[in-house]
Amino acid sequence: MNAIVSVNDLTRVFDVSKPWLNRVLERLPKSNLTAVSEVSFNIEENTVYSLVGESGSGKSTIGKMVVGLLGNSAGDVEVSGVNLARESNAETIAKARDTIQMIFQDPYASMNPRWRVKDIICEPVAAKGGETVGLAEGLLEQVGLSAEDASKFPHEFSGGQRQRICIARALASRPRLIVCDEPTSALDVSVQAQVLNLMSDLKDDLGLTYLFISHDLTVVRHISDRIGVLYLGRLVEEASPDDLFEAPKHPYTQMLIAAAPKMDGFGREVEPPKGEIPDPINPPSGCAFHPRCPAATTLCAQFRPQMRTISGSRVACHHAG
Repeated sequence: MNAIVSVNDLTRVFDVSKPWLNRVLERLPKSNLTAVSEVSFNIEENTVYSLVGESGSGKSTIGKMVVGLLGNSAGDVEVSGVNLARESNAETIAKARDTIQMIFQDPYASMNPRWRVKDIICEPVAAKGGETVGLAEGLLEQVGLSAEDASKFPHEFSGGQRQRICIARALASRPRLIVCDEPTSALDVSVQAQVLNLMSDLKDDLGLTYLFISHDLTVVRHISDRIGVLYLGRLVEEASPDDLFEAPKHPYTQMLIAAAPKMDGFGREVEPPKGEIPDPINPPSGCAFHPRCPAATTLCAQFRPQMRTISGSRVACHHAG
């Protein structure tokens, strides 16, 4: 299969320093926060690649860099074979960007409350001078709503219906890749299932590729073909859903899965995760997880582990396997 997205050593650093005058008066150095650190992965065409991890692990930052909403400090992102940061041909960049859309976490905040649904859905096409007659009505029916809803405003819909409108807007420009930034986290469980099933059906019918960002392991296991686990901006494990949930190889992945709710887990006692996520402005040396890892050794504190392949999984751990 062909990789529609190739991410190589992707890094994003934010300057979180105090204003210049404050730093001069208080004699403080600049402060940098490394949100994403040397992340590499590929997304094959017509598959779902999921990124999971605790809050602040860099999931959404990676998604925004893939679609071009954020620039990268180092590394490369190639979409459909085009490096959006280094390509100089404007027409080539425009064609590559046309193949990408994004579904945001909060469906109401991502829509203009003063616009009718028809205008919201047609905006990506109208902005490029495309034909929009009947487009919104057809897409609304495709995502399980009525064509008559095109004349309504966003506040007239429930949360699940708004997310369906956002999916319709994402489909309007006929993308190949859709970045889904926690698209079901603000929805009830029953509505989550409906939206996930809709996205799965659209993927099969239209040949879509998803980069799915979530912190819900149950959702990720249901929808993914490949899963990447992030910790403090670093990719620590990548595997298929079966391999990841049946035989997790990185201690952080094992901790996440052990802490997740289980249907048959009534009355079970699980030891809570030890420690807190370190300060990303001043991360630990070596492996970022070593202050919380039960298997950590001196080697872990001194050297950052590189990704290596073990039984079909990619793992960044000195002691895995």
